[in-house]
Amino acid sequence: MKYDISALGNALVDTQYMVDHEFLNDIGLEADSMTLASAEEHGPIIKKLEEMGVDSVSDCGGSATNSLVAAANYGSNCHHVCRVAADDDGKKYLDSLQVAGVKHIGFSKEDSDLPTGKCLIFVTPDAKRTMSSMLGISAYLGSKDIDYDAVDNSKIFYIEGYMVTSDENFNAVTSVLQHIKSENTLKALSLSDAGIVHGFKDKFKEIESYGIDMIFCNDDEAIAFADTENLDQAINFYKTQPYMIAITKGSEGSIVIKDGEEIFSPAVEITPLDTNGAGDMYAGSFMHAYLNGFNLSECAEFSNYASSKVVETFGPRLTPEGYKEVSNKLKKS
Repeated sequence: MKYDISALGNALVDTQYMVDHEFLNDIGLEADSMTLASAEEHGPIIKKLEEMGVDSVSDCGGSATNSLVAAANYGSNCHHVCRVAADDDGKKYLDSLQVAGVKHIGFSKEDSDLPTGKCLIFVTPDAKRTMSSMLGISAYLGSKDIDYDAVDNSKIFYIEGYMVTSDENFNAVTSVLQHIKSENTLKALSLSDAGIVHGFKDKFKEIESYGIDMIFCNDDEAIAFADTENLDQAINFYKTQPYMIAITKGSEGSIVIKDGEEIFSPAVEITPLDTNGAGDMYAGSFMHAYLNGFNLSECAEFSNYASSKVVETFGPRLTPEGYKEVSNKLKKS
């Protein structure tokens, strides 16, 4: 089967909470960052939240998952490379992908006592999101979980940047990159988190060495990957690179750089509620628009609009009606 987008990323059941900065300090998390945790470390945090009576919303997430769900809701044919256990969360996860129209190979072919991954997401009053991820079985995604033919028959292969944090995940990424034979398959990469870019720079550079065509990131991640002191210096660096890069700047909009040209697209003016999933929405929307023949400026404008709709929503996704409304925006443009 031919696919528009195949992605490789963590399969995490997300539970999202509205908290204040004092709560983050109490549990020892740095605001607006992502940290890895164990199920044992999650236990006391969840107990504290339950005692506080904090409202939550839960859904199947993961960065690449959110991007694929958006693109699939617009009409792209998508395939997800990820690993879930045959537990209740894993079944819920695959059901969610099926409802969104995203294809998947199924439950892990190797028995394991590890659970499906989970992510606790804390949204503060400034609309920033702080994440604590327990990767579970997702950290051990391997070659038996990958449909190489599906990836090789995709127009875009999209790599979630968080995959560099596990040796098994990183090996899965490089095995796919080594396997891709079609010159028609574009390779796209999300940088995911500035701290991870700094901590795993060598792995990101190895991924880049396979001939990346597209990079998606925010301004802090762009600075980290370029190893510069500020965004202006980073922009000058990216103007000399062979790949296209899309840099999101929150309420300022986004910048797309390709072949030395810098294209700025202003943001949509909104009242932000929750920035979680905004970058995922941007990437999924951009890839869909790009594959449908829209120019870079149109892709960025559409992706800014799509992201604004997520930022106005508590949670990283829209309703089916919300995706349809966003998709209509692209058709009208």
